[in-house]
Amino acid sequence: MSKICEVCGKRPAAGNSVSHSKQTTRRWWKPNIQKVRAIMTDGTVRRVKVCTKCLKSGKIKRAI
Repeated sequence: MSKICEVCGKRPAAGNSVSHSKQTTRRWWKPNIQKVRAIMTDGTVRRVKVCTKCLKSGKIKRAI
């Protein structure tokens, strides 16, 4: 299953978790992706995967 936001394209990012002693281990930052029913620009209702930041900012209109 894809973990990419269909509106902004946000995807998981990789990096290092750095402790106080500067020891590093690999880790992932995953976006909060939700499956929602949304109204598209042409008026149809479709299920899309959207991050919560796009939902909160109003970039997509939810179908209720």
